[in-house]
Amino acid sequence: MLILKQLQRCNMWLFLKTTSNQTRPTLKTIAELTGLSLSTVSLSLRDGQKLKKSTNDKVAKAAQQVGYIPNHAGVHLRTGKTNVLALALSADENSIDFTRSLIQGIGAELRRTSFHLNVIPEIDPENITGSVQYIMKNRVADGIILTHTSARDPRVQLMMDASYPFVSHGRTEFYSPHAFHDFPVEKFIELTVQRLVSRFRKKLLLVAADNGTTYHSIAVSSFKRMLAKTGVEGDVFDVAKTLSATDGVRALAHRLAMSDKQYDGIICNSELTALALIGGLKDKGLNLNEHYDLASRQTSEILPLLYPSIDTVAENLQKTGSELARLLLSRIEGQDINQLQTMHEPIAHWRSGHRNLP
Repeated sequence: MLILKQLQRCNMWLFLKTTSNQTRPTLKTIAELTGLSLSTVSLSLRDGQKLKKSTNDKVAKAAQQVGYIPNHAGVHLRTGKTNVLALALSADENSIDFTRSLIQGIGAELRRTSFHLNVIPEIDPENITGSVQYIMKNRVADGIILTHTSARDPRVQLMMDASYPFVSHGRTEFYSPHAFHDFPVEKFIELTVQRLVSRFRKKLLLVAADNGTTYHSIAVSSFKRMLAKTGVEGDVFDVAKTLSATDGVRALAHRLAMSDKQYDGIICNSELTALALIGGLKDKGLNLNEHYDLASRQTSEILPLLYPSIDTVAENLQKTGSELARLLLSRIEGQDINQLQTMHEPIAHWRSGHRNLP
């Protein structure tokens, strides 16, 4: 057995040495090395989900050993496919570590497929459809992942009209269905309002920038509905200009602290906003969980690390990225759109303990 293994290693070395002096490794090279058919090797590299894990691992190992690089241009010419997904990344980003976490999740889902990811930022805020138009016109991707969608998002309309495969991180208000994955903001608002009321907070403030997304409109309507249901007072602050930078949020906190209208419960849809508010209120002598409670959407570990007693409702952005990629791949394969609409399960982290009756 030992001699056989040594011969196998010797044969592998000879094979690699021989191929290293030849032209670029091909599918045939991998087929000869693995003993598999050309069609099996091709299928494994193109869509590994349709074969056994052992077969995919065998092909992947051989491809790595011989330095095989897929000829994407050739694949595109033969099939019309690029084996690329595009992430059209919105410039309107107010979540800590949003991009990195989302890309990690997408990458994890694509790892066992032949697909790759291109990130195309939306550079010009005045031309919201620019990136999508570029992708579609030049056919540089087989499908698109959108972020920060609005109720009547023109990018969504453009792709629906062209029957171009896409998935959005967020819902819209179009009559025609499309693939999406979303964080249930209505559940987030319900959970946080109930939490603040259970801690005997009487005057609530929702701080969420009006960035034109469906997320914002659902948050505001859900907040007003919960105020009516619980009977507590509350207001909404959604001035995007003030909330677009941390110094603006900190200045808002200073004004809130000096105002005659004191809020004892605050809900934030962004960790950055929450951090700036807490810091600004502290500047004026108001402390978290003493003078007020604050509940925030959580998308990283930064907020609870800095404030271990803060209440949050978490979205795992890596899982969100993975789900968005899964949905888009299924859409490219032709799966029914109505089966490609999913919601993220919110995770409540109540850390502030119990508050005594006033």
